[in-house]
Amino acid sequence: MSRVQQVTVLGATGSIGLSTLDVIARHPERYQAFALSGFTRLVELQALCVKHRPRYAVVADAAAGEALQAALQQVGLPTRVLVGEGGLCEVAAHPEVDAVMAAIVGAAGLKPTLAAVEAGKKVLLANKEALVMSGDLFIQAVRRSGAVLLPIDSEHNAIFQCLPGDYARGLGAVGVRRILLTASGGPFRETPLAELEQVSPEQACAHPNWSMGRKISVDSASMMNKGLELIEACWLFDARPSQVEVVIHPQSVIHSLVDYVDGSVLAQLGNPDMRTPIAHALAWPQRIDSGVAPLDLFAVARLDFQRPDEQRFPCLRLARQAAEAGGSAPALLNAANEVAVAAFLERRIRFPEIARIIDEVLNLAPVAAVENLDAVLVADARARVLAGEWLSRHGL
Repeated sequence: MSRVQQVTVLGATGSIGLSTLDVIARHPERYQAFALSGFTRLVELQALCVKHRPRYAVVADAAAGEALQAALQQVGLPTRVLVGEGGLCEVAAHPEVDAVMAAIVGAAGLKPTLAAVEAGKKVLLANKEALVMSGDLFIQAVRRSGAVLLPIDSEHNAIFQCLPGDYARGLGAVGVRRILLTASGGPFRETPLAELEQVSPEQACAHPNWSMGRKISVDSASMMNKGLELIEACWLFDARPSQVEVVIHPQSVIHSLVDYVDGSVLAQLGNPDMRTPIAHALAWPQRIDSGVAPLDLFAVARLDFQRPDEQRFPCLRLARQAAEAGGSAPALLNAANEVAVAAFLERRIRFPEIARIIDEVLNLAPVAAVENLDAVLVADARARVLAGEWLSRHGL
């Protein structure tokens, strides 16, 4: 490698961002943190800036920016602080940046991720919502700009590793029958259905295998995370929803599988640690040490599989319906889910009401064609209004 690769980490203070910086720090001869963003966790972002010395840091607003800039100057750091969505887009598309880790959770990550794509960057996609919301627009931008899009979700990264290099010709053309998307089943996989009405945010966030942020942890508990990943897989691999099957695999050792027409099934295995897909994508098509311990199959001892129960996990059914409907439906689904999950984390609604809110929004909001980014944002806003109205009607 002729020079050190400059990496922007969007969402640096989250679990994916921290794992990315861990991998970068293991290979200082190959990678340098160029810019870090952390909209609300200013103390953590300041510490990361001191440790990794990026050229830029991005925060939410001017007040936070002034505070962080003063703090960094006080310790002699030349890091320049930018603010808001404009700052995120600037560091994502900066001409000196080689790769962008897109790890901002939710719809907030859409515009900066698209900015990186349109600038032709190597985009490490951990923000599944950006692709779920904008779908065809996002993929068209990738093709138009020549950006390299590499999936970071462990499941999509596993699929990417198990597909042949020319899979873009079409799954049928390369002999793929279906994609098997694995799911842990989350903390409520065996909880009696009647008890789900009483589960707490703390219980929902206590994932048995993965360390994740609160929003993603709740999505995993409801299996909406898997529903969003189903939609993401359709766009990433040009698959129909019927070609993607979700399989509950509690051990989270097999990260996903690809089923071929000749009867072969290829799987990617590894310990449940996000540094593996991050290292894979950072170095692709090469391989580097991620810091993850080797998989001990004797300690794992067994691998179990179950069909998901859509009565237990109605969010998975709703996501598949949105994938089949297309157009603005995935954006409506995502926005309604974000509002509902936030309300659950604030203890305003019960866990099963997440799916009830999403279901109502999908029934009330018309599905429209998505021909530009404005149409995506209109659908997003409409879903948020409808979800808010549900909360108001119920005195929440």
